[in-house]
Amino acid sequence: MAALDWISRKSVNIADLDTPSVLRTALDALKLKMDGKPAAENTVKRKVPVFSNCLRYAIERGLLATLPLNKVDWTPPATDDEIDFRFVPGPKLSKQLITAVGNQGVRGRHLKAFFGCLYYGANRPGEAANLCENSFTLPEQGWGEVLLSTSTPRVGSGWTDTGESFDTRGLKKRARKATRSVPIPPVLVRMLREHIKEFGVAEDGRLFRAVQGGYLLSKEYGEVWQAAREGVLTESEAASPLADVPYSLRHAGVSLWLDSGISPAEVARRAGHSIAVLFRFYAKAIHRNQDRSNQQIERALEAADDE
Repeated sequence: MAALDWISRKSVNIADLDTPSVLRTALDALKLKMDGKPAAENTVKRKVPVFSNCLRYAIERGLLATLPLNKVDWTPPATDDEIDFRFVPGPKLSKQLITAVGNQGVRGRHLKAFFGCLYYGANRPGEAANLCENSFTLPEQGWGEVLLSTSTPRVGSGWTDTGESFDTRGLKKRARKATRSVPIPPVLVRMLREHIKEFGVAEDGRLFRAVQGGYLLSKEYGEVWQAAREGVLTESEAASPLADVPYSLRHAGVSLWLDSGISPAEVARRAGHSIAVLFRFYAKAIHRNQDRSNQQIERALEAADDE
């Protein structure tokens, strides 16, 4: 009842949104978080269509005559999707951070392979958290493979059909039954084999679990990650955005693939991106790769001239 009372006091009549000054106030509110601080550009970008759909529903119910959005000159903040590679860990630092995770006792050893999947397989955290033993091909020697099919983000129990706080979904922006195979290097194959040998798997086959055996919490592995940062980085580095979140390892993994000379099309496939998204997020890394390719072509042309 307290929540409904608060909503009643804070809400405006839907018809008032036909007034430009009220509409602008509502749109400007979309740019803020609950604590009043500016929201991320992508967050605002997601909120605007939701707000627009609410207005369209009001028209359908006869509460508004027309869509009022064109009455104000308002645009959402521009988004800058390109990754700042100053704060993406390189191969040496990524390895040091994963090792530091494994040095944090039993819990750290349990999560070491989880972070290995984020880096060496460029998995999203929600994808890695749902991996089962049968998701992998783990030969005794050489490269293996992981077959990704689901992601389990935490969304809150009020938003799932089961009443649990985790929702099992298909891969991001893919059909529900779509899969994605990713070759994994021997270092990750060994890490996973050691993980299974020491910790086994959950009843449903999952490799990575919370302390009590449930789904792995972002808060839980986030705390382990921050402890690893504090143990590896200098004080000034730890205060910076360098490798500030576990997702940084996925950025590092994709960057490694690009820097290794893998074609952008294959990198996009392995990472579960479209080519357009890959170029938008990893433009600088792709440009570095193209520069090296240009140099190779130039050397080949010069060699032909010398013949």
